[in-house]
Amino acid sequence: MWLKSPDINCTHGFSTRHGGISPVPFDSLNLGGSQDTPENILQNRILKLEDLGLSLSNLCTLKQVHGNHVCIAHPGAQEGDAMVTNKPGLTLAISIADCYPILFYDELNKVIGSAHAGWRGTQGKIAETTIQAMLKLGAKTENIKVAIGQGISQQNFEVGMEVIEKFREAGFPKTCWNGNKIDLVKCNLFILSKNNILEKNIWAMNRCTFEKDFFSYRRDKGITGRMWGIISM
Repeated sequence: MWLKSPDINCTHGFSTRHGGISPVPFDSLNLGGSQDTPENILQNRILKLEDLGLSLSNLCTLKQVHGNHVCIAHPGAQEGDAMVTNKPGLTLAISIADCYPILFYDELNKVIGSAHAGWRGTQGKIAETTIQAMLKLGAKTENIKVAIGQGISQQNFEVGMEVIEKFREAGFPKTCWNGNKIDLVKCNLFILSKNNILEKNIWAMNRCTFEKDFFSYRRDKGITGRMWGIISM
């Protein structure tokens, strides 16, 4: 099952944990990680890409390191936390299990992007560096539409006060946290606004990975599957 933004008019989606072949505790649509068998993960990927008319041959993935480095997408794996391209046919996949997947699309200038935004990437303004990389490929901020998928909600995201201080030092407003709980959606909306992305062009799913439909690294104490946010032009 793919959850989609009503505003992104190209092939895209955010996966749930349903519709695959993996056994408990990765049941059933596990698309990554190192705990399930590679055979299960591969079969799940093939099944769900086919649902969207996509294939493995053009799949672009990342070894995600919780930073803010943006890669120019190409088939295969690279190290970083975001990808951009102006080439049609490539599928950009972000792996998540509490961090937020963010998809970007400039329909007029034909540029797409995808970003992995956990607290470190968000604090490092990964959404901003992704937008900047898209602009270098010909995108215009007024045309970029953004979809923020599922991730850990503020209610469930308790952090140390040293993390709050990092956000304060990076210029985030205090409305982004309450006590020692951070709202990563608000943080990323702040970044998008500061980078002149129009409010009408931003869609957020506003669903938490603690819900039973999703995998959650924190809820499941590290023994869990992975979901994808993907986009293809």
